[in-house]
Amino acid sequence: MPVTTMLQSPPAVPPAPQLPAQTQTGFGGGFHHGVSLLHGWLPQVITFVAVFLLVVAFARFTRRWWLLWVPVCVVFALGVVWAAWMYTNDEGLASDPAPVLLWIAIGLAGAALAAAVVGIRTGGWWQRIVAVLAVPAALLNVGVVLNQWVGYYPTANAAWAAMTAEPLPHQTSLDSLASLRNTNVGTGRIVPVDIPESGSHFNHRTEYVYLPPAWFQGDEPPTLPVVMMIGGEFNTPADWVRSGQIMPSVDDFAKSNNGRTPILVFVDSGGSFNNDTECVNGPRGDAADHLTNDVPAYVESTFGASADPAKWGIVGWSMGGTCAVDLATMHPELFGTFVDIAGDLGPVAGNKEQTVKRLFGGSEQAWAAFDPTTVMQKHGPYTDTVGLFDDLTPPAWQKKMASDPKAKAYMQQQSIDESKVGMGGKDGVYDTGEVGAAEALCAQGQQVNINCTVHTTEGGHTWQFAAAAFTSSFPWMTARLGIPVAGLSS
Repeated sequence: MPVTTMLQSPPAVPPAPQLPAQTQTGFGGGFHHGVSLLHGWLPQVITFVAVFLLVVAFARFTRRWWLLWVPVCVVFALGVVWAAWMYTNDEGLASDPAPVLLWIAIGLAGAALAAAVVGIRTGGWWQRIVAVLAVPAALLNVGVVLNQWVGYYPTANAAWAAMTAEPLPHQTSLDSLASLRNTNVGTGRIVPVDIPESGSHFNHRTEYVYLPPAWFQGDEPPTLPVVMMIGGEFNTPADWVRSGQIMPSVDDFAKSNNGRTPILVFVDSGGSFNNDTECVNGPRGDAADHLTNDVPAYVESTFGASADPAKWGIVGWSMGGTCAVDLATMHPELFGTFVDIAGDLGPVAGNKEQTVKRLFGGSEQAWAAFDPTTVMQKHGPYTDTVGLFDDLTPPAWQKKMASDPKAKAYMQQQSIDESKVGMGGKDGVYDTGEVGAAEALCAQGQQVNINCTVHTTEGGHTWQFAAAAFTSSFPWMTARLGIPVAGLSS
């Protein structure tokens, strides 16, 4: 069951949401549409085919093959696993340690590649063909296991829609909005937009704006609040819709709330799928300028959104959660509310030395300008900033360690060691419900009058957790931004 930790009694604001129980197979609507890629028969078939082809590729009955080339393939496979492990740790790619099954799958892919290369001149023609076919099958299996770990594509339908760039649910063009004015659209509309840069020089992809049914009512659009939606480290702007599959829940909430919700802006924080900017300005692009200058100005001018910072919020998942608390604390003149879902203590791209070099060109001063703890300490008291941290409870072995006084003291010491933050899930920031990034940030925030609450929930670092946290917090966010919600007050 969920565990709620409130660090102190906050002043009157809309009640913070209680996260419901959730599972890794999904939450709310949308996750069960199509053939699942997270469980069931399809992942099992892909794994079986990959292993079968690899076994056939290695089934060669010569002494030289088994004494020379099989050991070579095994050594190569182990080398591939080691290289992948080192790269993951070095880049700080994972918030949680990867499952053993992923490393096994990577090893099988390495073995398949080695067998295809060294076995091309031995065995029958059919074995050589199988050896070649085993490579893409093994790589596909790696993708499936990786996807099961992070929950990026819940179904084959979602994966196919992303690869073929299918329109999002209820997608419409910017030009067609005028024809929908003063009509009952039933459900909201998602509009792809190309937001012009206004000094950021950030090369971004197509972004998306969700307009609730209330936006279409009347001769002129109402001045609605806005929630900026930021995804994870590897992302596309459409991830909240395709991977998180949050729109059924948004539609249901809008229907129950007379069509009134905030405008949602699904932004591009990276510029490309694998460009981890952590929403800062630096060598990887001035993402912060894009999100704080380009996006608000465009949404306000194009869709008549409110310019009041009390009417703007940010919801971020994983890296996006780090972005949410970072941008809100850096720019209280733009954003009054944030939801940080399983974010880090600060922008991370390896350990601190690597982060400073990769994200800030080696400038400690630039790093400090985007470090939330430093920013809050320098800013001093905030006047009307409210935040919600949704985080994950640790695995059982961490809970057991936390009960030991010596181990607990060690973890507390490690959690504030900034040089170790981000090492592939082994960053020393243990979410025990007492020690962790969310708790540390909220505690610091409360010292400078940021009204914040920490919720910790059992689960994995997956898109399904992100969607559940968003769905639970959305009514609270809506009320906080000034839209009446039954049972909540602004």
